[in-house]
Amino acid sequence: MIDLRLLREDPDRVRASQRARGEDVELVDALLSADELRRSSGLRFDELRSEQKQLGKLIPKATPEERAELLAKAEQLKTGVKAAEAAQNEAEDEARRLLLQLGNIVHEDVPVGGEEDFVVLETHGTVRDFAAEGFEAKDHLELGEGLGAIDVERAAKVSGSRFYYLTGVGALLELALVNAAIAQATEAGFIPMLTPTLVRPRAMEGTGFLGQAAENVYHLEKDDYYLVGTSEVPLAAYHMDEIIEADKLPLRYAGFSPCYRREAGTYGKDTRGIFRVHQFDKVEMFSYVAPEDAEAEHKRLLEWEKQWLTGLELPFQVIDVATGDLGASASRKYDCEAWIPTQGKYRELTSASNCNSFQARRLSVRMREGKKVQPLSTLNGTLCAVPRTIVALLENHQLADGSVRVPPVLRPYLGGREILEPIAK
Repeated sequence: MIDLRLLREDPDRVRASQRARGEDVELVDALLSADELRRSSGLRFDELRSEQKQLGKLIPKATPEERAELLAKAEQLKTGVKAAEAAQNEAEDEARRLLLQLGNIVHEDVPVGGEEDFVVLETHGTVRDFAAEGFEAKDHLELGEGLGAIDVERAAKVSGSRFYYLTGVGALLELALVNAAIAQATEAGFIPMLTPTLVRPRAMEGTGFLGQAAENVYHLEKDDYYLVGTSEVPLAAYHMDEIIEADKLPLRYAGFSPCYRREAGTYGKDTRGIFRVHQFDKVEMFSYVAPEDAEAEHKRLLEWEKQWLTGLELPFQVIDVATGDLGASASRKYDCEAWIPTQGKYRELTSASNCNSFQARRLSVRMREGKKVQPLSTLNGTLCAVPRTIVALLENHQLADGSVRVPPVLRPYLGGREILEPIAK
């Protein structure tokens, strides 16, 4: 959530942010009114409570004649205090309800617009010309089936559409990617983490995934647990309700977990293969930093993602994601999009988001420097979303006979294999 002081002092900035996101601008004024009522009802409760305490001190000292009158007044005050407390609680609940609907304040340099209004910041690598090499590129599913690596037909039989089995060398390839990603993250100073995938409502709400993203979240109603769509959620909630000493920062974690997404609103999109699925594994970087270090950390996360994709020898571009495609928690987000030959375009493989203090305020994660205690900043960055990375690897490193070249960074994790060979039919 945002700082309410910012809302009071500069409501026009909050309105502009909402407008840029394509979200409800009227929410700002509704929240201002609710905040004013919250504060006035709190003052009213404090005044009556103080009066009640003062009266309580007078009663033991009063004469019998005065006591009856004071007791009657005390009874009236008791009723008034209860009513004022109820009004205060109601006002606080309403203000919080509205505050939780408000997205993070977008960074002033973020391009304004929708999903297609991003700005390309950098381009890396060379896109292969398969026609010049004398063959037509196969898509990842055809390649994966030829390698005995991907089975979507049996997955559909077992679980339905948008599920998959990784088999044989496909399973080994996932393990190689995960181990290589964790190795890079550990070398960069991240603490590796295996995280829960079932979380309580507060963890999911605290990271901002029960607002506009709620339609893509799986909820187990009987137990009131949520299946996470990213290990960002348990990593953000790891230090929930804690105060971290400033000299311990930055804290960096690399979480590995299965992830679950409904993919609501994507009917008919990416239905072939494993690019857009309901369940996948991912390595996620997560940082806790002092607020003044957040922008620099954001750039560091992006550099680690670029290092990863460069090591995999994938052509990719870096984009500055537009305001309408940020997600509620992010103030700014950079995506790295890899070239997918058979689609003829770049597609998202990694994201790096600066959430400033938005998640920390919701989850009550604070830092202490001397006597000062304040919310810190959180950031997250995908290092390896496994199925999409496999898609990019297979298509970009394929050879004319259906085999796939293994980039050197992965070879130590694949028993030294330099080539993935098709299986005999």
